Amino acid sequence: MRPKLSKVPFILLAITVLLTFVFPSVPGGATPAGLSPADTAWMLTATALVLIMTPGLAFFYGGMVNRRNVISTMLQSFICMAMISVIWVVFGFSLAFGESMGGFVGNPTTFFMMRNVLDGAPWELAPTIPLALFAMFQLKFAIITPALITGAFAERIRFTSYTVFVLLFFVFIYAPLAHATWHPQGLLFQMGVLDFAGGTVVHMSAGWAALASAICLKRRHEVSHSPAYITFVLLGTGLLWFGWFGFNAGSAMGANPLAATALATTMTASAAAALAWIFFDGVKGRKPSALGTCIGAVVGLVAITPGAGFVTLPHSIAIGVISAVVSNLLVDLRSRTNVDDTLDVFPCHGVGGMVGMLLTGVFASKGVNPAIADQGLIFGETRLFLVQLTALIGVSIFAFGGSWVLLKLTNLITPLRVSVEEEQLGLDLSQHDEKM
Repeated sequence: MRPKLSKVPFILLAITVLLTFVFPSVPGGATPAGLSPADTAWMLTATALVLIMTPGLAFFYGGMVNRRNVISTMLQSFICMAMISVIWVVFGFSLAFGESMGGFVGNPTTFFMMRNVLDGAPWELAPTIPLALFAMFQLKFAIITPALITGAFAERIRFTSYTVFVLLFFVFIYAPLAHATWHPQGLLFQMGVLDFAGGTVVHMSAGWAALASAICLKRRHEVSHSPAYITFVLLGTGLLWFGWFGFNAGSAMGANPLAATALATTMTASAAAALAWIFFDGVKGRKPSALGTCIGAVVGLVAITPGAGFVTLPHSIAIGVISAVVSNLLVDLRSRTNVDDTLDVFPCHGVGGMVGMLLTGVFASKGVNPAIADQGLIFGETRLFLVQLTALIGVSIFAFGGSWVLLKLTNLITPLRVSVEEEQLGLDLSQHDEKM
């Protein structure tokens, strides 16, 4: 970080501490009525499950990079747990779920410093759990989204520049998308867009930001290498798969049949995608690999996320297979371009999220979730599919264009890329003075 900016992060943290004295947000009301112990217990569990996904992602990405960059890649995921958690308390939750400002973003003062959260009435879409629990559950989604982007610019971004970009991405990309999609007065919510657990908010936003990052930061000087630790990738996949049950089933906001449906569709879509990836590799003459199995499983998890609580179990298998084949083809296509998306975040997370969004518009069923207004194409209705397609186009433009601008702004504040010498030395040593 430039000398003039080196003290800024600590100053901002010190200001946050001072704010805790001015805005202690002490609860003063009685416990709201209508809370469900069972729903609360399940959502506490789901919140913990979603949190473990970020360390899982750290292992997943860390195992794929060069051995000189394992620590730096993993730390980029872990630092999101620290940064976004503090931002969320100060104003982040309010930006995402505060009083709607035109359907685009929440009022930053609604829940500033978690005002009215500890004693506030439950969120209207989660009426049986405490508002504080809903806030902490949603925090875990906000944490993993910028962490997903890190695979695109791994091995060449300066750590301090990355932290600046994370802050900007959360404020200007993630929070508006979360509000527009999940707030009852949000623009996409009002359109009727279905995104059960984050296909638009999490995976599409991260995927398009990843593509913008790969283009802006240009190619690494050493592109080809063997993954450092395939065992890390296997461990990370297991943690992601495990935590994803909280991600999707938790989005039912209670211990109910819908949560069971989302859990089941999550399992089957991921399993089908893992098989589809290695079987499709076999069609192309490749051997079945641990890396391919893991990537396929994660693509299936990504693709089922928007429709987990809207589609049947058989259709979840179709979603898994289709998404794996499409992403597999896109990975091959990307490798023949000059775009250095280090760990193929866009073909897997971005495209996987888009395929899932569109297939939700194909397979969504009122029999699974009576709350939806329209069913998918397969049931003879077209409106939902067109709504999903419109949202996909709009969010893609917003996430890619916005991320591009934020990357350029970050580079003006502090250079994005490490020097050639630092890249060759490895980011573990050059950025953190640590090594495996």
